[in-house]
Amino acid sequence: MQTTLEILTHPLLASVRHGFFTRRGGASSGLFAGLNCGYGSSDQAEIVSINRTRVAAAMGVPPAGLATVHQVHSAEIAVLRAGDDPAALAGMRADGIVTDRPGVALAVLTADCQPILLADPEAGVIGAVHAGWRGALSGVIEAAVGAMNDLGASRIRAVIGPTISQRAYEVGEDFMDEFLVEDPAHHRFFAGGPNGRPMFDLPSFGLMRLREAGAEAEWTGHCTYTDPDRFFSYRRSTHQNQADYGRLISAIAL
Repeated sequence: MQTTLEILTHPLLASVRHGFFTRRGGASSGLFAGLNCGYGSSDQAEIVSINRTRVAAAMGVPPAGLATVHQVHSAEIAVLRAGDDPAALAGMRADGIVTDRPGVALAVLTADCQPILLADPEAGVIGAVHAGWRGALSGVIEAAVGAMNDLGASRIRAVIGPTISQRAYEVGEDFMDEFLVEDPAHHRFFAGGPNGRPMFDLPSFGLMRLREAGAEAEWTGHCTYTDPDRFFSYRRSTHQNQADYGRLISAIAL
C-alpha cells in the first residue's frame, strides 16, 4: 500500500506551512483508496482518523491541532481564538475557519468544491475555506476575507486548490440563472457545452470573488474530475454510479 503523501503547494503561500493533499498515500482502500479524510463518508472512522493523523504530522501539529468544521455550503466562518479547543470546532456548522493562533492547522474537505487557503504572513493571520458554487455565490469568500481583516490582516494572499474545472462541470439553465439574477455579468463564467448545456467555470468565479475582496489570488490549475489517480471527485463517482466517494483535505498553519 502506498503510504507516501503527495502534498501540493503554491509559491504564493511559500512563507506559511500549507498543503493541498491529494488522495495518494493514506490507509483507506476500495472506493476510498488512499488519503480519505472525510468522516462523512462510509469509510471506517478509525481509518479516517489514521489518515488525518498523518496529515497533522505533515503539517507539524498534533492530531488535536487539526481544526475542521461541519461543512454545510454556507457563508459562515468560524474564528479560532487563543484558548479555543480546535477539536470543538468539528461540530460547528460553517464553511471556513480563520485564526491568528500559531500551533494549529486549519483544514477543509473537498471533492470537487474549491479548497481555498489564505494567509497574511506579515500579520500572522490564516484562513481555510470550502467554497462550492453555493457557498461562493452566498459570500463565503468575502466572509473569510472580512474575518481575517478583523484579526488584522490587510495583505491577503489566497490559493484555490484542486477543484472541478469548467470542461467537466456541466450544469442546467436553472443553475446558471441563479448567478445571472445576482449579476448579469456572471454570464462570462459560463460556456456552451457539448450537450448544449452550460459549462460553469468555478475556479474563475472563485478567483474573481477573491480579487474583488482585495486578496491576491491564484489557482493551482488541478481538476479533480479528470485525474482519478490523484483526486476524489463527487461528480465522477456519481457518473460512475459508485456508492460513495472520498474527501480530499487542504490545510494551512502559521
